[in-house]
Amino acid sequence: MRRSILAPKPPDELPGEGYRKRQIAAWLYRKGARDFDEMTDLPRALRRELAQNWRIAEFELIQAFPSADGSVKYLFTLLDGKQTEAVYLPYKDRKTVCLSSQVGCPVGCTFCATGALGFGRNLSPWEILDQLLAIAHYQGIPPTEIRNVVLMGMGEPLLNLEAVATAVRRMVDKNALGMSPRRVTLSTVGIPKGIRRLGEEDLGVKLALSLHAPDDATRRKIIPTAKAYPVEEIMDAVAEYFEKTKRRVTFEYVMLKGVNDAPEQARRVARLIKDRRIVAHVNLIPFNPWEGAPVEGTSRAGIRRFAGVLEAEGIPTTIRWSRGVDVGAACGQLALKEAGPLTFHPGRV
Repeated sequence: MRRSILAPKPPDELPGEGYRKRQIAAWLYRKGARDFDEMTDLPRALRRELAQNWRIAEFELIQAFPSADGSVKYLFTLLDGKQTEAVYLPYKDRKTVCLSSQVGCPVGCTFCATGALGFGRNLSPWEILDQLLAIAHYQGIPPTEIRNVVLMGMGEPLLNLEAVATAVRRMVDKNALGMSPRRVTLSTVGIPKGIRRLGEEDLGVKLALSLHAPDDATRRKIIPTAKAYPVEEIMDAVAEYFEKTKRRVTFEYVMLKGVNDAPEQARRVARLIKDRRIVAHVNLIPFNPWEGAPVEGTSRAGIRRFAGVLEAEGIPTTIRWSRGVDVGAACGQLALKEAGPLTFHPGRV
């Protein structure tokens, strides 16, 4: 199989002189080329050489599921036949993509359809990166129009941090996508060693912690694997991350009826943050239903009450009403839906 042209550190290893390598990088990252024949300012012989030895696409098949709200879920079939998903989220002032870092997920959160799939494998840096490039292509926009990335799709990014870090460095590389690292958010269920390593990597990204409960007993009902990582230990690691980076931390909190939505639990969340003097923001996320889910979501009124308690405690809080629910693209719904109205074949791989 031909090598991924996204893999080498540009401009190393690619054929041609330095300026030709810069041309190739511009076609890939600025113009979003998906075929070497599109690179019309390259000599024909060089294009043939590239096509013989390199590939652009990391996927055999791409299916798109457009939502009524403008978001689009993408189902990617990888070169080995495994599948993963990502989501395109257009807003009035920005274009965002939600990317996956793994096939499936080993964490097993009870509210998450992805966790019910189990774990397939880690994605390579180029499979992570090509989700963004492919989405841009099929949305008909240059990759550089996508200026916000959230690593909140399938998988736990801190369990594949080396690949995630490599992909992020390519996103922020001025010779590639040139994104601001402050527009990249990494979401984790809370792995203390990984949080500390993320601080050491100094990628400049935002950290989002999926907290979901302020105490161990409740959190283990929601996240079975949480028994390995006590809340206090996770929060200490987050405090160290904040102290090292001085970047505001986001706390994600899926609202589950009768499980984690009591006012006292909101006050305990506030104490966890304030006691460690972390500059933080809390995102309350309504539960997005999926077939076979063992939990039920908190009512809208209950979510607003919970938000009111946090705000009264001095914690900036937002209710993040989800997009893409109708096509299974919302938070916790990614579950490898297999058929859709739009199917694309990336071509030569």
